[in-house]
This record gives sequence, C-alpha cells and structure tokens, in this order.
Amino acid sequence: MSRIGLKAVAVPKGVTVEVKGDTVSAKGKVGSLTLKLVPEVSAKLDGGNVAVQAKDESDKARAMWGMTRTLINNMVHGVDTGFSTDLVIEGVGFRAAVEGKNLKMQLGFSHDVIYPIPEGIKITTGKPTEIKVFGADRQKVGQVAADIRAFRPPEPYKGKGIRYSDEHILRKEGKKK
Repeated sequence: MSRIGLKAVAVPKGVTVEVKGDTVSAKGKVGSLTLKLVPEVSAKLDGGNVAVQAKDESDKARAMWGMTRTLINNMVHGVDTGFSTDLVIEGVGFRAAVEGKNLKMQLGFSHDVIYPIPEGIKITTGKPTEIKVFGADRQKVGQVAADIRAFRPPEPYKGKGIRYSDEHILRKEGKKK
C-alpha cells in the first residue's frame, strides 16, 4: 500500500481542478496544466481535495499510484505558486542576458550561445552571472535548467562554467612542480 498515494491532494484557493475521465487539469494564476492518467489508477474530486486510487492490486497499479498522486500535487503547486531554479555562471567574461525570446550567453567560446526560451517558461537575469528559470511545470523547469547547464558544465579545477546555485563543486588540486 502506498503511503503517498493514500494522502489526498489539497486544492488551494484560486486553483480550479477538473477530473474528466482519465484527464486531470488544473488552472491557476501561474498557468494551466493537464495530466493524462495511466489506466491502472483513477482520480476523483472530493470538495477541495483530489483523491487518487489504484484500480487493482497489481504491481504496476501500486507503483503508479503514488507517482500519479505526486504528479497531481506538483501540478496543483505549479499553477498556484510555480517552480524556479537558479543557475550561477562563474568565469572571467562569462555572462548571460535575455534578448526577446532568447537567452544569449557568452561562455568563453568563439561565438555566443543562443538558447530559445520554450513556451511556458520565464527566464530572468538579475545580474549578468545569475539565471533564474521559472514556470508552472516542474519537469519542464528542471529540463530547461539542465539544458542551459549542459552548454558549459562546471570544471573541477577552477569551477568555471554554469552550475546550480545550491550545487557544490568538488575541486581538484592542480599540477605540482
């Protein structure tokens, strides 16, 4: 029995959730998201809560039960307050700026790296060395942050590159004479 799946997802004020067949949709001040349920689980709306139930006792149904509840919870939280990830750029001359619908980064290459900002994602640069990725969809926010980090991952000797703000880089010792 799933401990996570047993808990109902509370729907805060300002968020509307609809369950139609095998589709759950949520709409709030940040945006709107939909989730197609797998055939092994079902969801129903009880007042201000969304309850997820496994349809049978199969291994797959039990495995998908808790995951589906977490996905619905992330959806509700995302349309209510949203998710964000902070990135930090380290290196001499490394910087980023938002220009229209593109993120323009100078990362020590002979050319500028231009990343088109996907739909539903908002990217801001408070300082030239800080990037904030914000959106309603948790998976999409994480994927965009990982894509940006992949252009220049931090190296272990000087720590130059793009890293998450809470990431710790293990430093290596350089050459000895």
